[in-house]
Formats: sequence, C-alpha cells, structure tokens
Amino acid sequence: MPPNAPAQRGAQLNVAVLVSIGRHPLTARARRADQDARAVEMALSLENASVRLLHAGQHESEQEEALRGYLGMGIDHIGLIEQDEHADVIPALTQALRDDAPQLILTGSRAETGEASGLLPYQLAEALGWPIITSLAAVEKVEQGTAVVLQALPRGKRRRLRIRLPAIATIDTSAPAARQSAFGPARRGELSLSEAQSEMDETLAGWQFHPARKRPKRLKIVKSSSARDRFKAAAAKADGGGGQTLTDVTPEQGAEAIFKLLKEEGVLR
Repeated sequence: MPPNAPAQRGAQLNVAVLVSIGRHPLTARARRADQDARAVEMALSLENASVRLLHAGQHESEQEEALRGYLGMGIDHIGLIEQDEHADVIPALTQALRDDAPQLILTGSRAETGEASGLLPYQLAEALGWPIITSLAAVEKVEQGTAVVLQALPRGKRRRLRIRLPAIATIDTSAPAARQSAFGPARRGELSLSEAQSEMDETLAGWQFHPARKRPKRLKIVKSSSARDRFKAAAAKADGGGGQTLTDVTPEQGAEAIFKLLKEEGVLR
C-alpha cells in the first residue's frame, strides 16, 4: 500500500477526488479518464492526506472495469453512488460531499464522455459555497486551513496562490501524469456502493449522441510569433513554385482546378 493510501493513520488532510469514466480516443473503449487520473496522482502525492475517490453513475461491467483503473493506482476502494443513465449527479455528489466534509476536492476539468461541458466543478462549488481554482499544477503546502498552490497559465507560466480551505480544484494536462495502473491492486480493490435518489436531467435526456467524425483538414496557415514575421510571410513570394495562375478560363475549368487543389490538400476525399 502506498504511503498516501486512504487507510493511512494520523492523516490530517481529508481529500476527495471525483473520478469519471473515460474513453480511449482510438478504440473508444471505457478507461480511467486522463485528467481524473492526474487528480488522483496529485492527491496521492500530498503528505499526511486521507484520500477518498468518489464516482456517481451507473454500476455496469464496462464502468466497473474503467473504475478499477483508478484502484490500480494504489487505492483500496472507490465510493460509487448509483445513479440512473440521464440523472443529474450534482445533488447526489453535493449531499455525499457534505456528509464526508473533505477539506479539498480534486477533479478533472472536463469529462471524456457524456455531456462533457466542464461545468460540474463550478456547479458543485456553487452548491457547497466553496471557492474553486482551475488548472491546478501542484500543491506546495497545506497549513492552518489554507493551501499554497501553483496554477498553470498559458505558455508554461505558473502562478502561486494561497487559497482558503475547503476548496475545489480542477486538474488538466498541466499536472503531472498519472502512474500506471497495476493489475493486482485493481482486482483487489473494492467498489463501495451507495444509493441516492436520481434527479433526471430532462435536457440531457432529450439529446442524441453520435460518434464524432473526423473534421476536414484545414489549409496550411502561416503562424508567426511577431508582427514582423507575419508581414514577411504575407509579403514573401511562394517558394514551392507549384502554383498555377488561371486566366481567361471558363467557370467549369476554374471549378475543376479548385476541386483538384482541395483534393491535393486533403480537404476533400
């Protein structure tokens, strides 16, 4: 058992990690969500922390296999709140978190399946009346009811913040990658089932989900970091020499040339 597993004695910081069902981008098979796994990794790296994982959703074989991916990181059990397929999980999660009273809640910034709006952390923060911090990169120190954290900013920058606990923090790809899930702990871990009343999301129930199709390829766009470079790119002549100037052609010939170019660029197939 890792040093930060939930059964550690003398823990001072109570951390809850909200996990969801991910989906592999190539095979579309259920898996642990990447950002949620990073949140678990960050929770396990905290000193003197009691870590508990919580998931609200259906209890089916495919979902269970995905959740066991989190158990394989060294977690003893995951709290599973059973909900219907199109249920709004905010009320169930809010009540469970109020009962557990964690000091810090970690979760991914966006789910990989379902609605995937990224609004769940904000709705939870509003329901609990807690502050929220986005793009958490690291937790440096926790003391006297406050936490010193690093927030990820664009272009690799970091900002040090001091937040008052309890609080909710979202994790994205700027956080350290999650460890590999081990098969043995994943099989030995348990799912602690609990029931809560499901409140249907009428809007979500009326949606139709379809597999996303590959978008058309965009034409090559010159990207420059400064106005000077953009001006040079706009004023410079094409180096390839493969262009063709059409003059005095019929509309049919012009359309055929455009169609040929789009096929060569991969926009049309």
